[in-house]
Amino acid sequence: MGKDNNLEVFESLRPKLLGIAYRILGTVAESEDAVQDTFLKWMVSDDVAIETPEGWLTTICTRRCLDIVKSAHHKRLDYVGEWLPEPVQTEAGLNVEEQMELASSLQMAFLLLLDRLTPKERAAYLLYEIFGNDYAAVSNTLEINESACRKLVSRAKKHVQNDKVRHIISSEKQRKLLDAFQSAVMTGEIGRLENILASDVNFVADHGGKATAVLKILHGIPEISKFVKRGLHRFWQEYEWVETEINGLQGFMLKKEGEVGVTVAFDFDAQDQISDIFVMRNPDKLQNLGSIFIH
Repeated sequence: MGKDNNLEVFESLRPKLLGIAYRILGTVAESEDAVQDTFLKWMVSDDVAIETPEGWLTTICTRRCLDIVKSAHHKRLDYVGEWLPEPVQTEAGLNVEEQMELASSLQMAFLLLLDRLTPKERAAYLLYEIFGNDYAAVSNTLEINESACRKLVSRAKKHVQNDKVRHIISSEKQRKLLDAFQSAVMTGEIGRLENILASDVNFVADHGGKATAVLKILHGIPEISKFVKRGLHRFWQEYEWVETEINGLQGFMLKKEGEVGVTVAFDFDAQDQISDIFVMRNPDKLQNLGSIFIH
C-alpha cells in the first residue's frame, strides 16, 4: 500500500477515530491530538504487516486516548467550577436508526456517566457496545485477556443501565420543549417551562473560571424556575438564539456580535420532560463549535 493509499484509508476512518476519541476524552482539542498522533504512526507504519487497517488504527487511537485521559483527569483537579464535556455540533441527514444511536452515545448526561467509569471500562464499553468491536478485538486494544475484557464491559454496562440516560424523543417534541425554554427566558413567564421540567431536573453550567455563570448545580423545578426568571431572563436578552444540534440533540447557540457566548444542551427523561439543562460558558470550550462535527 503506497503512502497515497495510506492517506486515503486514514481519511476515510478519521471521523470514526475522532468519534471514539471524543467519547473517551470529552474535548475536541485532545481528541484531535489523539487522532493526529495516530495518523503520524500510521504514515510510518509497516503497512504490509497490517491486515486490518481499521482495527489497527482503532487500537492505536484508543491507546493514545487512555494515555491522555490520565493527564486530563489530573488537570481537572484544578478546574474551576463544574466540568462538562466540550459541546459539539453533530451532523443531521443520517437515517433514523443512525440518528438514534448517534444521539444516545453523545448526550451530555451519557458522556458524564462514562466519565465516572475507569478509563479502561470506558474504552471497553465504547468499543464493544457503541462501535461494535468483538471481545477479541477490544481485549487486544486494551492489552488484557478476553475474560478481563468481558468483566470490564459487564461492569460498565451495569453502571450505564442503572442510570436513566440515553432517552431520545422526536425532533418535533424536542423543538416544542426548546421553544418553551426560550420563551421562559425571553419573557420571564415560567408557567410553560415548569410544566415541561422533570421534578428532579438539574441545571449545570461550566464556566471554567473564565465567564459569568451560576456557580453551583441547581436542582428541582422551584430553584431552576427562580433562576430562569431572575437571572437568565435578565442576562440572556441581548443574545441571538440559534437552534442547532448539539451532542446529538436539539439545543441552542447564543451569539453576540457573531460570536458564540453560550451553548445550551438538554437531556430528556422517559416522560419526555427536560431532565437536564447543560450550559457552556467557558470560552475555551466554545471556540471549536461549528468547525468540528462529531459522528
